[in-house]
Amino acid sequence: MKAYRPRPPHLPGDHSHAEWRDHTLPYVIVAALVVLMVTLIVWVVDPAPPKTITISAGPHDSSFFVTADLYKKILARNGITLKVLESDGSVENLHRLLDPKQHVDLALVQGGAADGIDTSSLMSLGSVFYIPVVVFYRGTGIGELSELEGKRIAIGREGSGTRLLALKLLEANGIEPGGDTVLVPSDGLQAATQLVAGEVDAAILNGDSATRGLMLRLLKVPGISVMDFDEASAYTRLFPYLDEIDLPPGVLDLKHRIPPDTVHLISPTVELVARTNLHPAISDLLIEAAQEVHGLPGLLQRAGQFPSPVAHEYQISEDAQRYYKTGKSFLYRTLPFWLASIGDRTLVLLLPMAVLLIPAMRLIPALYGWRVRSRIYRYYGALIAIERGALADSTEEERKQLFAELDQIEASLNRLRMPLAYADAFYVLREHVGFVRSRLAAQGSHP
Repeated sequence: MKAYRPRPPHLPGDHSHAEWRDHTLPYVIVAALVVLMVTLIVWVVDPAPPKTITISAGPHDSSFFVTADLYKKILARNGITLKVLESDGSVENLHRLLDPKQHVDLALVQGGAADGIDTSSLMSLGSVFYIPVVVFYRGTGIGELSELEGKRIAIGREGSGTRLLALKLLEANGIEPGGDTVLVPSDGLQAATQLVAGEVDAAILNGDSATRGLMLRLLKVPGISVMDFDEASAYTRLFPYLDEIDLPPGVLDLKHRIPPDTVHLISPTVELVARTNLHPAISDLLIEAAQEVHGLPGLLQRAGQFPSPVAHEYQISEDAQRYYKTGKSFLYRTLPFWLASIGDRTLVLLLPMAVLLIPAMRLIPALYGWRVRSRIYRYYGALIAIERGALADSTEEERKQLFAELDQIEASLNRLRMPLAYADAFYVLREHVGFVRSRLAAQGSHP
């Protein structure tokens, strides 16, 4: 029975491009790995800023909605689309941010709305403006909310931030729903009208309901007074989201000196609250927009007072802290937004690329060595097959075929280009070819 001998592998006769492939293949492999890692870093670690974000604001005619609309116009200059959603106010805004099913990125939220709610998944970009608590009442001489017990008080409509805050302040003064005090669900102009008509004894106004025009009109009505919070400092200690602010004499009407004396008020701030995955570049744009909108002096604030990195109920974001300390980076100050974004992401890649390239450069010699040696090792499969044929009982014709295969191997080796560093392995291979030839010759005479 004829002995089985594996067929020798094909030996290429043209080695003109082998050396070029040996040099380039390791670099191609390393380059492909680096490109893959860089791509992962770009899209996972530092993705591009989104072109569209969504803010939950407030009722259409509210200061919250007007503020968000101003942000929208400013962000549009940099190619960012800001979708503004109407809402019932701070309470709904906060619930939207906390609900992962809602596609909302940020919102304007009044201080106190998050009391008792886990907001660890949110962050603040800073406080942007005051919304003071102003209490008007019939009569004179009232300086404490507790003195309103047993009276009729307008505390704001259901679901509003005004009502939520009013209930907390009244509760701290021993006034709760269901008691002798009648709590009326009205605010703004409606509450002021009821107060003037004698339908309520006091009205707690806050935010949009406490406009300059409305306060001035009420103070001109005989028998209507504004409460001077004697215990304003105490409120700021008991409610950390409240600040003590003043209405200076004449700030509402200099000619008629309204108010005639300083009025001490308490006020929560409105914070620009976002989810923690907000892109840093978008965070910078939003704070920049807030500076443009809220940086001017006003009835209740000094120039440059807002936006402020003072966060009351939410942790200030690291990106916001960095912006308030150093402002925009050099790239964003000198380049268009999208070009600066690309440059910024490129800089982020430099360190990871260095970490990748150093071991990759060390890998190239090993890959090159493996590639060169693989060109030598593939001949050994053919030699082993020929040697096994020489050891087996073979006919004269089969031995001629084996010698022809050895000649083919030697002819291929004569054309093989080998770097000097691997010449030792090359000559060892040639010795092994001679060894197999001698063993084959020992089995019979050469034709």
